[in-house]
Amino acid sequence: MPESPTAPNKRACDACHRRKVKCICIGDGTRPCKNCTSAGLARTYNTVPQKKGPKGSRAKVISELREKQRQSQLVVAHLHNLQPQSAPYLPRKGLISIDMITICAEYFFLHLYSTQPILQRTKVGETIGRMETDVEAYCLVMSLCAYMMIQPNLALPASAFDGLEVQPQSSFQLGQLLLQETVRVRKCYDYVENPTIWTVITSFFIFGSNFCLDRHNTAWFHLREATTLVQVLGMHEESAYHVADLIESSRRRRLYWLLFVTERAYALQKRRPLTLYATINLPTLEEDPSETVELNGFIHLVNLFRPFDDTFVGIWNKAKTGCTTQYLAQLQQQLSDALPVYLNSTESQAVDLRCSQQWLRTMVWQLSISHGFLSSAAADNAMSFKFPIEVARDLVTSTGHFSQQAMEVHGIGLIEKLFDVACTLTDVMSCVPLDHAPFEFGPQDYLHQLTTLISTLRGGQQRYTPLLLAKINLSMPSTPLTPSYSFPAMSSASFTAEDLLYDGSQEQSSEAESRDSTPFGSPPLSAPASFGYRDMEIVRSPPPLPSSVSAGFVGLAESGLPFTADLAVETTAPGQYFQDAAMGRFPGAGLKYESDG
Repeated sequence: MPESPTAPNKRACDACHRRKVKCICIGDGTRPCKNCTSAGLARTYNTVPQKKGPKGSRAKVISELREKQRQSQLVVAHLHNLQPQSAPYLPRKGLISIDMITICAEYFFLHLYSTQPILQRTKVGETIGRMETDVEAYCLVMSLCAYMMIQPNLALPASAFDGLEVQPQSSFQLGQLLLQETVRVRKCYDYVENPTIWTVITSFFIFGSNFCLDRHNTAWFHLREATTLVQVLGMHEESAYHVADLIESSRRRRLYWLLFVTERAYALQKRRPLTLYATINLPTLEEDPSETVELNGFIHLVNLFRPFDDTFVGIWNKAKTGCTTQYLAQLQQQLSDALPVYLNSTESQAVDLRCSQQWLRTMVWQLSISHGFLSSAAADNAMSFKFPIEVARDLVTSTGHFSQQAMEVHGIGLIEKLFDVACTLTDVMSCVPLDHAPFEFGPQDYLHQLTTLISTLRGGQQRYTPLLLAKINLSMPSTPLTPSYSFPAMSSASFTAEDLLYDGSQEQSSEAESRDSTPFGSPPLSAPASFGYRDMEIVRSPPPLPSSVSAGFVGLAESGLPFTADLAVETTAPGQYFQDAAMGRFPGAGLKYESDG
C-alpha cells in the first residue's frame, strides 16, 4: 500500500525542535517524523513551547538526544522489570556459608518443624539453590538461619567460619547480623505489592527473631505484616487452596493456622487485636500419611487456641463489655477438655500443648477475678480463688516428663508462660493460709518446682528468675528463701546483652541427644541439675489441694479489681514457701507419658 504523503507538522517534535530542522510527519502523524526516522530517534512532545524569538546554536545534537533517550528507556525498564528474579541487591558476600545454612535448615526440621510445619524439605533445598538469583529466596533463607540462631540458639562449630569475612562468634550474635541483612535487602524491592508465600514466611521468621530479642514493637509490626500479607494473598478464603500442587496447598494451610495461633498467643501476652479468623478448613491427617503424629499435635494446638476469638480478646483488651460468669466457666471447661490424657504427638509438641493449656487456664482465671466473678464457695473449682493452685499442680506434673531441650527449643515464649503461672500462684499463696500437713504436697512445692524449672531453662535465670524472686519477696516478705535460691549478686556489666537473653555456653555440639545433653550449655539431664530439677519427679495424682481460703479473697472479688500482689492480704499461716521437698516421697504409679512419635 503506498505511503501517505508527507506534510509539515504544526508543532515540531522534541528532536526536530532541538535540532532546529523542519519536522515533516509521515503518514497519519502517529509515526516518527522523517528526520527522526532517519536519525533513529523516538518522536516525543515533552518540551514546553517557548516564546518566539532568537534561538541558540544550531549545532547538531543527535548524539546527545540519543543518549538521553537511551538513559530514559533504561530507567523505565528498570522500574517496570525490577522483580525478585533480578536480585540486583544480593548478597553480602562472606556473611554465611552453605554449611551454616545446611546446619540451620536441619536444625529446623529436627527440632521446630513439628510445631511449625510450614516448610517442605525438598523445596527448602531448591530455595537455597536460588539464593544467588532470587531476592525472595535469599531473604527467606537468611531469615530462617537468623531465627534458628536466635530462638533455639544452636551452636556452630568454629570451623563453620572458615573462609568467611565475619569473625568467629556465637550463633546468637551471628543471628542478629543475619536478621539485619534480611531487613536491609527487603528494603531494596517491593515485596508488598506482589507478595508470595515466601514473603509471608520471611515476615514470620523476622517476627520470631525480634520476639526472642525482646523487641516487641518490631516483633508486632512483622507479625501484623505477615497476617496482612496472608489476607492480600487471599489465604483466608478456602478457594485459595484449590491448587494442583498438593504440597504447596498443605503448607499454605498450615501457615495460616500457625499465624492464627501465634496471633492469639501474642494478643493475650501483649494485649493486641486480632486479624485472622477460623475461615478455612483445618489440615487433615490424610494429607500426609508420613506426618500423622506431627499433624495430630498441630491440630490439637489450633483447637486449643480456637475459642479465643474476638469476643474474649476484646474483653481482655477492655474494648468490649458483656462478659458473664457462664461464658468464662464454659471456656474453662473447653480448655480442660481440649487435650486427651495421652497425646499422640512429638515431645516438643507435647511441651507446647501442655504448657499453653495451663497458661490459657490462668489467663481466663485472671479475667474472671478482674470482673469479680470468683467465689470461695463456687461449685466450679475453675471459678474459685484456689484454682491457680490446681493449674500449677497440673503444670509441674506435665513438665516433669519432658527433657530440657524439648522445652528450650520453644525459647523465651515458653518461659514467659511458666513465669505467668508462677506469678499468679504467688499472688494466690499470699492470700491462702497454708495449713496442709508437713508431708503433704502443696502450693509451696509447686512454686518451688516452677522457680527451679525457670532458673534451669536457658534464658530463665538472668531474666525471669530475679523478677519472680522479687515478686515473691514483695508478696510474702515474711517468708525466708532457702539457700538453694540465694543467687550471687551480679553486676549488669558482668554479662552481655546475649547473656541477659540466653545463658549457657556455646561450645557443645548441636547434634547431641536431647536426653543426654543440650546444645545450649545446660546441664545434661543425666547429671544433677543446679536446683534438683531431675530429683523432683511429679506424680500424676498428688494429694488434695488445701481447701481453706482467706477472707481477703472475698472482698477482692466483690471489688472487681485485678488480683495482684499489691492487693494481697496478710496470711495467718504463711509457712515455708521453698521447702526442699523430695518428690520421691510420694509413691506414684499411674504416670502418663506423652509419645514422642
